[in-house]
Amino acid sequence: MKFQFICYPRCTTCQKAQKWLDEKGVEYEIRHIKDSNPTYEELKKWYHESGLDIKRFFNTSGMLYKEMDLKSKLPAMTDEEKIRLLATDGMLVKRPLLIGDNFILTGFKEKEWEEKLK
Repeated sequence: MKFQFICYPRCTTCQKAQKWLDEKGVEYEIRHIKDSNPTYEELKKWYHESGLDIKRFFNTSGMLYKEMDLKSKLPAMTDEEKIRLLATDGMLVKRPLLIGDNFILTGFKEKEWEEKLK
């Protein structure tokens, strides 16, 4: 099975996750999140399939998130509005993302990734 690994190459967490995947011999297709931002349709699908809170898809430590003051704006937005916002800029999206046939992982938590890739 080949996974989709969506990352920002200059992000140290993404680099760490990619190194981990390589060491585990996991086959993946890499996608640069800034050059190829996830679409509204993809984000909507991943959000529904993941069962995660939509907030888990936001890069809450990112500069753009802070500049846009999303911490105070997101609570008043619908999930639909949040997904549309995420689709506007890859730098708003939590990374890395690992997309499998039956799971979506946001951010790199080694234990969580280990469990899903068993």
